[in-house]
Amino acid sequence: MQTTQYLTEIIKELQQTGTLILDEEAEKLVNGVLEAKKIFVAGAGRSGLMSKSFAMRMMHMGLDPYVVGETVTPNLEKDDIFIIASGSGETKSLVSMAQKAKSIGATLAVVTISPESTIGQLADVVVKLPGSPKDQEGAQYKTIQPMASLFEQTLLLFYDAVILRLMEKKGLDSTTMFSRHANLE
Repeated sequence: MQTTQYLTEIIKELQQTGTLILDEEAEKLVNGVLEAKKIFVAGAGRSGLMSKSFAMRMMHMGLDPYVVGETVTPNLEKDDIFIIASGSGETKSLVSMAQKAKSIGATLAVVTISPESTIGQLADVVVKLPGSPKDQEGAQYKTIQPMASLFEQTLLLFYDAVILRLMEKKGLDSTTMFSRHANLE
C-alpha cells in the first residue's frame, strides 16, 4: 500500500471513532473545565503530548491550565479539575496522581479506552474514546495502526472539539485566542 493510501485508511478510522464518543460524557468534561479554578492535564507518552496541546489551546482561551510535571505547575486544590489521558487507565504514575487528586478533593476526569480501569473507577468524569490498547489484545476496535495510535489521534481531535465547544460557550473566536499566542519569536 502507498503512503497516501495508508493516510486515507487512517482518516476512515478516525471518522468512525468520532461517531462513537458520547456527547453527554464530553459535555461533562466541558462543564468541568468551565467550573474549575485551575485545569491540570497529564498523560504518558503520546497521550501526554496530546494533553500538552490541549493545555496550550486552553491558555489561548484565557483559562488557567497546567501540565503536571512542568516546573511552573502550581499545587492542585479542591476547586480544580485534573484531566488524565490514559488509554489503559492503568499507567502506574497516572494512577498515583489520580489517587492524590481524589485525596485533595479536586474533580478528576479521565479520557480513556477503559472506563472500568483503576483511573476510570476513581474519576468523577469519564470520557470513553474508541481505540486499541498498545498490545491490541482483545481490542474492541480494529485498526491498521500500531500500538495505541488510533486512541492518541482520536484524543487530539477530541480535545480540539472540546476547545471548539468551550469557545462556543465562552463566546470566543480565533482572533481573540490569537491575541494570546506567543509573540516572542
